[in-house]
Amino acid sequence: MAHTPTGGVIESIDISGNDRIETNTVLSYMVVQPGDPFNQDQLDRSLKTLYATGLFRDVTLHRAGNVLQVHLVENPIVNRIVFEGNHAAKDEDLRKVIALRPRAVFSTQTTAADRQKILGVYAEKARYAATVTPQIIRLSHNRVDVVFQINEATQTLIKKISFVGNRAFSEARLAQVVSSKETAWYRFFASSDEYNPERLRYDGELLRRFYLRNGFVDFQVKNATGELSPDRKSFYVTFTVDEGLRYRLGRVNIRSSLKHVPAASLRKYIELFANQWYDGSAVQHNATDMEEILQGQGHPFAMVRPEIARNPEKRTVDLLFDVSEGPRVYVERIDINGNTITEDKVIRRNLPMAEGDPYTPSERKYAKAMLQDLGYFSSVSIDQSPGSAPDKINVAANLVEKPTGEFSLGGGYSTDVGILGNIGLKQHNLLGSGVDAGISGTMAYYQRQADISVSDPYFLNRNMVAGVDIFAIQNNYQTYQNYSEGRYGISFRMGYSYNNHLSQSFSYSLTDRDIDNAYSDASWYVLKQTGWSLLSQLSTTLTYDTRDNRMNPHSGYVVRLAGDFAGIGGNERYLRGKLDAAYYIPLDDLMGNHDWTVALTAGAGDIVNWGGGRSDIIDNFYLGGSTLRGFMDGGAGPRTMGIPAYTWQGVTYPMHSQEDFLGGRFMYTGSATVNFPMPLAADMGIKGRYFVDMGGLDGLRIPRRYTAYPQDMPYYTPVYSDTIKPRVSTGVGFSWKSPFGLINIDLGIPVLKEKHDRTQLFRFGFGQQF
Repeated sequence: MAHTPTGGVIESIDISGNDRIETNTVLSYMVVQPGDPFNQDQLDRSLKTLYATGLFRDVTLHRAGNVLQVHLVENPIVNRIVFEGNHAAKDEDLRKVIALRPRAVFSTQTTAADRQKILGVYAEKARYAATVTPQIIRLSHNRVDVVFQINEATQTLIKKISFVGNRAFSEARLAQVVSSKETAWYRFFASSDEYNPERLRYDGELLRRFYLRNGFVDFQVKNATGELSPDRKSFYVTFTVDEGLRYRLGRVNIRSSLKHVPAASLRKYIELFANQWYDGSAVQHNATDMEEILQGQGHPFAMVRPEIARNPEKRTVDLLFDVSEGPRVYVERIDINGNTITEDKVIRRNLPMAEGDPYTPSERKYAKAMLQDLGYFSSVSIDQSPGSAPDKINVAANLVEKPTGEFSLGGGYSTDVGILGNIGLKQHNLLGSGVDAGISGTMAYYQRQADISVSDPYFLNRNMVAGVDIFAIQNNYQTYQNYSEGRYGISFRMGYSYNNHLSQSFSYSLTDRDIDNAYSDASWYVLKQTGWSLLSQLSTTLTYDTRDNRMNPHSGYVVRLAGDFAGIGGNERYLRGKLDAAYYIPLDDLMGNHDWTVALTAGAGDIVNWGGGRSDIIDNFYLGGSTLRGFMDGGAGPRTMGIPAYTWQGVTYPMHSQEDFLGGRFMYTGSATVNFPMPLAADMGIKGRYFVDMGGLDGLRIPRRYTAYPQDMPYYTPVYSDTIKPRVSTGVGFSWKSPFGLINIDLGIPVLKEKHDRTQLFRFGFGQQF
């Protein structure tokens, strides 16, 4: 705007050039109005406000006498927005970040800002060399098409990770600690070699925790930088650290101001000992465990806070656990937000607190974990806000629901059932009620199965799980047995959790069973058992479980005591008991890696007949396969051998050349497994294991023995390997969560075995659902 002569009063304002925007709207944006004096400062401000609206490409103010003339050139309207050249980012993802919209006013400033936002999307995908060029295509009626021409470039990966200031640990050891990795050919499925500033901050925290676990109390990450190479194709990451001194643990004391809880009574809960390297993680875990024990003993507001005192001269840290009563806080109100399908009662019954209960930080942690374990929500946060009084608090569960229906098609191969395919339809949260229902079918070379199941995790609005299963199974055992078996039946289930660790389940099943397709040269033990039988069985299982993760445990233990009683009707009569235990030992402190775990498992079972039942071999224990790697399914334990053709009392009997696994009455197993990350392959989702398995099986359980010669002629059938002697195997295996499904491979070598045992060197399993 040229300098406008001042002096005088604006009699009127003449607006021109506005086609879409009404004159009154333009006037409302201006600072000066008719009746105001011609003031250069006010005119300048009007000009700026009109530009600031983003509606105009050009604005001109001109004085003609006492009339202020305003000439406008409107910005065009966006007709459509197009992205070209994008493959790593979808159109809908890019539209979410930009401000431009079709039918909105076009602005060069907005377009430039959107260009930077698109570059930010590609920076998150480690494509720092990407370029975005906005192209404006002008159309009739003052409209434009905006085309963002994108050159995605290649990913900018981390070429080198360096550490400065480290003395106690080598660069190779620290490189294992951080989540960022140097690019390598085998990381084609991983994203850890992509440069990400947020990941660098996380890596700094991982380094701090690692050094703190190893006694470096004063450790600091001075700087974590990523330098882009001149060709913008790679990054060089550098961590600058200050290790400080390494401390051992000195005295460990307890101070208690909690009523009726003397400090001496708490010493048994201390899991640390003097002169070990100071471990900040172990200290905090010990304090948390002690706090939860006290809260469970009737002190809901108990607090345990570790305090340390450094002694740099002796390089020791004295530790004091301060036990006190925290502020008394009670839950005033619980709000549930974000659940559009799941009923409120389903969520509330899974919370460890209710209105009026004491509130502690541990309950907040458990509340989040329990809601996440439901599997109904993609995001769970437990927030708190002050209540109506200082001792009251409001708790809000903020949830984001996710689809809980599941349609699956699957396929794979295993050494148990051969090539398989399956199809299933499940709903884990039927109509938001928490009921789990599903139907599935499996078709394999050696097995066919169909199931219909319904489970209510809160039956009769109580802490009970109840369900029913209808099943049909057809097993063709003829790869290692000489008969086929069909099972058709129904099972009713019910379970109860006594607390967070102890639970018990009951079930009743009625199963119609049929043994057929027996080879004509199978042993008499099989030929005499072909036909129909009815199993009516009541079962119970008592479980105590402290594992940190039930699907992939890393620490804790689980013990199961199970019993089966057959004979409530039907024609089977037996009592079967089983005891199984597993203990998981994390090796984080020793190896400095969360992927190292030792798993110790053991089990035993026994069957006792009563009431003259059938004693079918299909109810026996079998040792081998998954219960004893290195041996075929059922390959260890009592078995029969082939019998040549013979004539007895003038009758010629055909040859019985087939052998049969008969199973046994008593079985025991034990296993020690070390799970470890595979060198150079951890980023591909490959984990390795080394195992030692052992077990024994004996006690011939059959309706009648044919082992005495010649009294049992013509059915004389010798039995071998009916011995309790242990079998032992050892080997290695690996699991790969591949893009094509989970692959398990085990190579087991028998170390101790009996003469007639059947071994299996290689065991393979693969499956995928989509």
